[in-house]
Amino acid sequence: MDFYHLLLTLIPLIFLTLLTLYPNPCLSSKSSSVILPLKAKLIASPTTPRPPNKLFFHHNVSLTVSLAVGSPPQQVTMVLDTGSELSWLHCKKTPTTPSSFNPHLSTSYRPIPCSSPTCTTKTRDFTVRPSCDANKLCHAILSYADASSVEGNLASDTFHFGYSGLPGMVFGCMDTGSSSNPDEDSKTTGLIGMNRGSLSFISQMGFPQFSYCISGRDSSGVLLFGSANFPWLKPLNYTPLIQISTPLPYFDRVAYTVQLEGIRVSGTVLPLPKSIYEPDHTGAGQTMVDSGTQFTFLLGPVYTALKNEFSRQTKGILRPLEEPNFVFQGAMDLCFRVGLGSGLPPLPSVNLMFRGVEMSISGEKLLYRVPGMTRGSDGVHCFTFGNSDLLGIEAYVIGHHHQQNMWMEFDLAKSRVGLAEVRCDLASQRLGLVH
Repeated sequence: MDFYHLLLTLIPLIFLTLLTLYPNPCLSSKSSSVILPLKAKLIASPTTPRPPNKLFFHHNVSLTVSLAVGSPPQQVTMVLDTGSELSWLHCKKTPTTPSSFNPHLSTSYRPIPCSSPTCTTKTRDFTVRPSCDANKLCHAILSYADASSVEGNLASDTFHFGYSGLPGMVFGCMDTGSSSNPDEDSKTTGLIGMNRGSLSFISQMGFPQFSYCISGRDSSGVLLFGSANFPWLKPLNYTPLIQISTPLPYFDRVAYTVQLEGIRVSGTVLPLPKSIYEPDHTGAGQTMVDSGTQFTFLLGPVYTALKNEFSRQTKGILRPLEEPNFVFQGAMDLCFRVGLGSGLPPLPSVNLMFRGVEMSISGEKLLYRVPGMTRGSDGVHCFTFGNSDLLGIEAYVIGHHHQQNMWMEFDLAKSRVGLAEVRCDLASQRLGLVH
């Protein structure tokens, strides 16, 4: 049984988060570290929508963090997303669900006037520039690829971490919107944006690095703000972030963009030129590391080459589904039948070759069992790489499913991403988060 299938059956599924705080005048001195709950939550895509220039994803597992916002504090649940900038909350004057945030109950809540420079900050999250409402407050609209939208005012308030608080954090207080799934929409309060943009949560906090580690064995995991200086942690291997100074229509300059240089299946490197992995003159074809996306998506020609090579190496080992019209989540069309309770056979590993580092994907991370779908005595398992062309995007996206049991460090100060293989459940134990 793979990790995410366990998520469908085990309740509650709790990750523990370690927040290491640097000296900061905005933070209380009562505690130098604060533990927060970070959960793997089953939600539908409308709950974590993305701008049209980002990947529109259909997955039902997201990483969420529970925080307290306002004065007095109100509990909120936010999706952790390294692919978005603006954090936002569902704001309701009369909350209809426990997940809503009521700004009228917070004495530290401050709406941002449209005359503020914050209202004119450029971010790709806004497909329409913020405007002035009738009260001369900064009004923002976020529209998404699934035709859903949220809108409301930009505002600031205090975000609490245990005994500490960060006042004046800018976010979107969204009080109206349209959703294709309002029931699922009520399961989270909003989204916490963690990319490199000036309005992102990590940028406003002022930390130079953050890391996370997602377990593939059980529900334990770590999210760390600050540097990871632990004697038991393997030295990280780093790959530089790709910087493009010239604005390009399809290139997200504040994403965690790395350079994919090749893919190897077992000992066979896909026979493709390196140029196919590089962004073109429009910026299309960048490779983004994204905690807000579950699986990994590749441009069509690369996906087809990987699909063919994996099929060739697993011929006689895996039984193809042989249903041409079945495409899992709109982009994953390589699926197999695996006997219920029999486990997966040995599979060839897939290595993503980045500049300076490789990410090895093997075993259960390669196949995902489609929940509730059977064929006779078999379950349906799909290859955990998808075709981004089928989703209408021009990018490579490395999702969090393939980041399991990897210590993933996002180093804003040195413009790089580091990784090292680690047992994330053991890392949590060493940090005293689980016993």
